[in-house]
Amino acid sequence: MKLYLDTSAPTTIIKLDGQEYRWESGHSLAEQLHQYLRDRLKEHGKTWADLTEITFMSGPGSFTGLRIGAAVVNSLAHELHIPLYNHKGEQVPVIIPDYGRPANVTPPRK
Repeated sequence: MKLYLDTSAPTTIIKLDGQEYRWESGHSLAEQLHQYLRDRLKEHGKTWADLTEITFMSGPGSFTGLRIGAAVVNSLAHELHIPLYNHKGEQVPVIIPDYGRPANVTPPRK
């Protein structure tokens, strides 16, 4: 089963073998993404072991959303020993998010 994940915006997009799910994840992405993915797999009668490849929308987009999504897909691909692709269709060893601009880092106060 192929997984596509896009966490670049407040609406998370997940595709499992072409069936698309849209989830208004908002601020609950980090806390609930794993369970949401597992529930969608379960709807298909599948488990993590049934995933054969992962494609991730690596940006540009939300800094936090891309960072969370990249951590999840990098971990899944590594642990399941399955191929990982960026949204350009290139197989990559790890996803490195493309934020579309330099990070806006606040300088330390002291």
